[in-house]
Amino acid sequence: MIKYLGTPHIETDRLILEKFQLNDAQKVFDHWLSDERVADNRINAAHKTISETIERVNKIVTGYESEEFCYWAIKLKDSGELIGEIDLYDFDKVTENCEVSYSLGYEWWNRGYGTEALRAIVEFGFRQMNIHKISAAHNTDNPASGRIMSKAGMVQEGIIRDMIRNSKNQYKDCAIYGILQEEFNSKNFVLQQGTN
Repeated sequence: MIKYLGTPHIETDRLILEKFQLNDAQKVFDHWLSDERVADNRINAAHKTISETIERVNKIVTGYESEEFCYWAIKLKDSGELIGEIDLYDFDKVTENCEVSYSLGYEWWNRGYGTEALRAIVEFGFRQMNIHKISAAHNTDNPASGRIMSKAGMVQEGIIRDMIRNSKNQYKDCAIYGILQEEFNSKNFVLQQGTN
């Protein structure tokens, strides 16, 4: 049975994962939601106005009222800089499975932060929440995201053609990844440090 714990504070070697605050909206807008390079890998279009981002952050903050809402701001431990987001969602009470998604600001790509955050959330999902399986998907034209998933122990299970349609009305194939709790346990995963 899934043990819902909301969005607790989690620390890794270089990151702090914690709840968003209402006053984070400007940085969320500046660092990734208004950036077309990041939006190319998301379903929703880049935000054009800060008011769109304020509305979205308000919705996230309101979501924290539920123990079933798991949505973290990703911050650098040394500076407190807000660099991205990661969440667990689509919990299935029958299978005890869920999905994970994440976004990082372009300035912080290719530094191992995505891998570090994903490993922390996968570990939390299995060890604290008792999730059975965690799945994720990425556009096939974004292989870097697949490398993050692989480094977190996930394995590619297949490709779904035209899985999403982005804001530019383009269909995109997506690679599906997953990891089972028993795989996580058998690989004796420990929270990896640094940029592995």
